[in-house]
Amino acid sequence: MNSETRTETKPARTDAEMLARFQNSKKRPPCSDTLGMRLTEVEQVAKRIRMDFDVPQMFANPTGAVQGGFIAAMMDEAMSTCCIIASNVTMTAPTLEMKTSYLRRLMPGEAHVEARILKWGRSAAFMEADCFDHEGKLVAKATATAIPMAFKRLG
Repeated sequence: MNSETRTETKPARTDAEMLARFQNSKKRPPCSDTLGMRLTEVEQVAKRIRMDFDVPQMFANPTGAVQGGFIAAMMDEAMSTCCIIASNVTMTAPTLEMKTSYLRRLMPGEAHVEARILKWGRSAAFMEADCFDHEGKLVAKATATAIPMAFKRLG
């Protein structure tokens, strides 16, 4: 089965089972913990996820707002996880390029990112993500291209 077909078939697990699998994982990468990431919603058929973030004060720049690179990392984390889930945890999709547009400041505290796959092909995946502040106001938007490949832990 190729990667394009794999994401079009019925998911092997329910959304609740996939969410629990990620929430209870013992193999969570340290970068996810650093970002304060919690996967909170999975919609496999829609190829969409939501991640909540507890953004620490140490991510703030001298003005007190969160430095943009951390916001980009949060959106990249969400889009990558969306790809892993869409493939039923058989593939990953390293980011080839990402464009981020910042629309307003994000202050430390609660935030969330909604990520979705626009197209999943054999050689490229196209994704987008939106970052929202604690009031639900749109803070940033990102689009990205990634290369789907078999999931393999490095190192």
